[in-house]
Amino acid sequence: MAEILAKGPRLQLRRAVPEDLDYIIALEYDPANLPYIVPFDRAYHTQIMENAQASMDIIVEERETGEAVGYFMVNGLMTDAKEAEWTHIIIAKKGMGYGHEAMKLIKRWTFETLQFHRAWMDCKDYNERALHLYESEGMLREGLIRETILTNGVYENLVILGILDREYFARKADGKEFP
Repeated sequence: MAEILAKGPRLQLRRAVPEDLDYIIALEYDPANLPYIVPFDRAYHTQIMENAQASMDIIVEERETGEAVGYFMVNGLMTDAKEAEWTHIIIAKKGMGYGHEAMKLIKRWTFETLQFHRAWMDCKDYNERALHLYESEGMLREGLIRETILTNGVYENLVILGILDREYFARKADGKEFP
C-alpha cells in the first residue's frame, strides 16, 4: 500500500510507486503537457522512487475511485532551509477544480506535515492557465528568469513563484485553505 500524504474532499496525494511509472511518463510526454514542462525519463523517476530522499514523485488521485488524475514532483526535502520546490505539477482531468484541490493538499502537506518554511516553483511565462491557478492559490511572483530554458531551439522565460509558511497559515485563518 502506497503512503498517503494528504487527503481532501475529493482527492488525495500519495507517494508514487514503481507501478505509477507508465502513468507519470505518459503525463509528462502528453502533447498537451509537454510544452509546459521539461520531462524526465523512466530511469530518473525510478531512481527517485527507489533511492532518493531529497525528491519525491507524488500521485494525485480521486479518493472514491483511486483513479490517478495528476502528478507532482517535489524537490528539496532534505534542505536545512526547509524549502520545497514543487515541479511537474500536471493535472490530467482539467476543468474539474482538481488543480485547486491538489494545490491546497500539497500546501497542507508541505507546511503542516513537513513543517517547511517556504515552497516555490517555476512556470513558463506563457502558461497563463497555470499562472492563474498558482496565484489564486496564494503563490506570489518573485521574479522572472529570462531566456533560461532552450526548447526546440527557442529560449523561454520562467516565472518564479513562492509562498511562505506564514502566508499559508494566514490564508488558512481566512478560510482559503482546508481546515
